[in-house]
Amino acid sequence: MRFVIQRVTESSVKVDGKVIGQIGKGFMVLIGVADSDTKEIADKMVKKMTGLRIFEDEEGKTNLSLDAVGGELLLISQFTLYANCKKGNRPIFVEAGKPDMAEELYEYIISKCKEQIPVVERGMFGADMKVSLVNDGPFTIVLDSDRL
Repeated sequence: MRFVIQRVTESSVKVDGKVIGQIGKGFMVLIGVADSDTKEIADKMVKKMTGLRIFEDEEGKTNLSLDAVGGELLLISQFTLYANCKKGNRPIFVEAGKPDMAEELYEYIISKCKEQIPVVERGMFGADMKVSLVNDGPFTIVLDSDRL
């Protein structure tokens, strides 16, 4: 499982020109699921993400977590995080989770985040989405379950 976490001052996602998810200060997270991923792996990833201390404290040090600053989440599914570009110039996505399984884990991740974070917005699984954000810092973290 892969999460690309961007600390943002604002972020939104549109489908067919309509905003379906929008947040202020928090994390916009791109979520990639592999065939080998499980709910146990998702639990570890959610715990690590929500515990990241990457917001500044009163001394300007990155020392505060999402809940400590009242941060919000925008969670976007993105199978292209499992693109394999080893051969040629056209990516293949054989490592990405099958749609039914990946959607189930995406929904599971959203539900687990809602247990901890008051504002959790989302994209639309499998849709053509337009994501906008203002990256704060910029600050981007890549979490890979193979490296936790």
